[in-house]
Amino acid sequence: MDIDEIEELEMPVEADETGTELYEHFRFVADKGQQLLRVDKFLVTRLEKSSRNRIQQAADAGCILVNGKAVKSNYRVKPLDVVQVVMDRPRYELEIIPEDIPLDIVYEDDSLLVVNKPAGLVVHPGHGNYSGTLVNALAYHFRDNPDYDVSDPRLGLVHRIDKDTSGLLVVAKTPDAKTHLGKQFFNKTTKREYNALVWGVPEPSQGRIEGNIGRNPKDRLQMAVLPSDDPTGKHAVTHYEVLNNLTHVALVKCVLETGRTHQIRVHMKHIGHPLFNDSRYGGDIILRGERSGSYQKFISNCFDICPRQALHARTLGFVHPDSGEEMFFTAPIPADMTALIEKWENYISGKTN
Repeated sequence: MDIDEIEELEMPVEADETGTELYEHFRFVADKGQQLLRVDKFLVTRLEKSSRNRIQQAADAGCILVNGKAVKSNYRVKPLDVVQVVMDRPRYELEIIPEDIPLDIVYEDDSLLVVNKPAGLVVHPGHGNYSGTLVNALAYHFRDNPDYDVSDPRLGLVHRIDKDTSGLLVVAKTPDAKTHLGKQFFNKTTKREYNALVWGVPEPSQGRIEGNIGRNPKDRLQMAVLPSDDPTGKHAVTHYEVLNNLTHVALVKCVLETGRTHQIRVHMKHIGHPLFNDSRYGGDIILRGERSGSYQKFISNCFDICPRQALHARTLGFVHPDSGEEMFFTAPIPADMTALIEKWENYISGKTN
């Protein structure tokens, strides 16, 4: 298993009031004899290389929890209080080094940036990926901007996509922008459309998939649709529509209501149509079609053309946090998926002529 894939499944511990999934970075339990003390003072003596100002920024961003609830920096810690530092991303083990990694910037203004992430680029550093990530690229892009600190939890990526998924992401450059955009994702008012090539042709051609998603109890490196009474599962809804019936595979449009880890990959597998060449969820073997040697060779060539799960975050829409303008962005299907689809179209055309 690729260490990058493990990073994708570092699990959040809970969600904040906007629904953003949070990851625990530190946890402290106050002593029985703890005297009343401001939480920023409590933490500054326990967190190496963290200033009181940085801790106050984290509290302003809702990243300091006491007994499971967000508190401000003037909260007074009491005996046996459980104090957590949480963020909307996994923990960065090392300092983020700016790296000159090309960015496909679709849009940028003073409040936000929309980037088209290529497949193969890890979003956040962690678990062996301490360089070469989107966050390192953003650190370089903003290197001359004194107002952008790549480690500031009030700024940065508002949502995530998997390493081997391509497509659109929005980055907040101000605390207000991140708060505003985060609420839009929580309230399901953003517009997110993905294109995927899946094994088989879903029936009916349009549908709604609803199933709570959580870690697969049989394989910690997978997510799965869990029973509705399993408390570890989180509500998830995906709408799909078949765009191109290619007999043994289909190009589908997926529209997200929610944004759970690996949601489309898990939901499509759940209805019997794993993503093409998705090694994590069983799509990297022949699931439909013939048994002939020529067909096996064809599929092998397809896997070589698009050596990843065939998934692309094609569109992203939201209301601008400052102007209130509705904004909508589209990133064309990348070359590897385009070539894959064309190869299937040519194959089916040849079979039917």
